[in-house]
Amino acid sequence: MKALQGVDGHVAWVEAERPACDAGQVRIRVAAAGLNRADLLQMKGLYPPPPGASPYMGLECAGVVSEVGAGADWRVGDRVCALLASGAMAEEVVVDARHVLPVPEGLSLYEAAALPEVYATAWLNIFQLGRVKAGEKVLVHAGASGVGSAAIQLCKAFGSPVWVSVGSQERLAYCEKLGAAGGVVRNENLDALEGFGPFDVILDPVGAGYGELNLKLLARDGRWLLIGLMGGRSFELDLAQILTKRIQLQGSTLRNRDDSFKAELISTLRKDVWPLFSEGRLDPQLVRTYPIEQAQAALDELASNQIAGKLVVIIEPMDQPATC
Repeated sequence: MKALQGVDGHVAWVEAERPACDAGQVRIRVAAAGLNRADLLQMKGLYPPPPGASPYMGLECAGVVSEVGAGADWRVGDRVCALLASGAMAEEVVVDARHVLPVPEGLSLYEAAALPEVYATAWLNIFQLGRVKAGEKVLVHAGASGVGSAAIQLCKAFGSPVWVSVGSQERLAYCEKLGAAGGVVRNENLDALEGFGPFDVILDPVGAGYGELNLKLLARDGRWLLIGLMGGRSFELDLAQILTKRIQLQGSTLRNRDDSFKAELISTLRKDVWPLFSEGRLDPQLVRTYPIEQAQAALDELASNQIAGKLVVIIEPMDQPATC
């Protein structure tokens, strides 16, 4: 089989060893895989997969089950999507059966490939770690990203008003269309976010660049979920604000969580979130698809930071794409 591998800051579609399908696992013939910022880091050698995981790229995919290991609760032919630590951009993947979800009714395989990583990340951080309650205010930095798009829709669906910071007026309009109550363009006036706050939960993929701002914007007992370092890793932290506001700052990564943790998260998504796709209350926000032969172009577009929503690479055509 073939898989996508990072090589000296670029990607190559290379021959790979076909993995065995053991007890508790399923083999998926992959139709498409979603792109995430972690893929850009892995391509550059800056974010290697966890020990024992596939060396190839990709954190989420969708396709058709082609083999079922003993004890796995799936059937050959099932249309599924899956969360992986790596290796999703391949002709076949073998994955823990507990990390697999059905393709929501009414969605294509290409749309489903855009779901597992971003919805798992948004749900984990805002609703499980951030413990947001209906009516509490949420701020999502990089609101037009894949995770941001998922976070906005989830907050709207579960009754928490959400604001965003974004890179352009066009992306702000995009976020408001998804359900954001408002927001700011980062190069214009970030301090204007104070007019919308204070915020109970901040979802932050930026890091140091927004550190002082986040401390100012958080309400008493506010929760700051740090999921990325796009804006740097170091800044001067005013501990007095952490203390007096009783702020909870939590670093959070999903990729290196253990299999049981991911299984519980996926089970919760299937029960509480997945039905909302069939009801039309959540949408994959698939912007564009690329054939796997153009994976480099897809990653370059992702790196441009001009995307609102999700990009997907098609590995084996099985459905008509919703968006081209």
